[in-house]
Amino acid sequence: MLPQEIRENIQRLIEAAERPREQVINVFYILQKHYGYFSDEAVREAAALLKMTPLEVEEMATFYDFLYREPVGKFVIQVCDGVVCWMFHENSIFDYLCQKLQVCAGQTTADGLFTVLPTACIGFCDRAPAMLINGVFYGPLTPAKVDEIIAQLRSEHCDLVICK
Repeated sequence: MLPQEIRENIQRLIEAAERPREQVINVFYILQKHYGYFSDEAVREAAALLKMTPLEVEEMATFYDFLYREPVGKFVIQVCDGVVCWMFHENSIFDYLCQKLQVCAGQTTADGLFTVLPTACIGFCDRAPAMLINGVFYGPLTPAKVDEIIAQLRSEHCDLVICK
């Protein structure tokens, strides 16, 4: 169930728009942040708040790479697999990352920390190869730089929770 404070914030956002659907993506992201992914419950909440059908919401949600209809890890790693990123590294950063984290495309690590997803383009061709982690840009990448980033994220996570 959506907390009243979040519901009221979304309603204010929608009311401030000329047309409610102008806020669709913002509403989706707020709900995704609350639930951890754009769950079926989030679809129903969005539909009710935006006065849309759940089918309309579902159709829109499946269009966007940054909306996750299934649970994801704490850190969502989106690796650019566009032509420019691919050209700038003889060995695929995506393949290296999957091997390092022992996952395949779309999977989440056993500890629930990392989900690795390919994405067509993240718009940082001048700093290829590149990736986004929870919306933060990293690049140009090398295997050593990837190792450093993953180690830092694990360390920051362990500083917030008790790690074995």
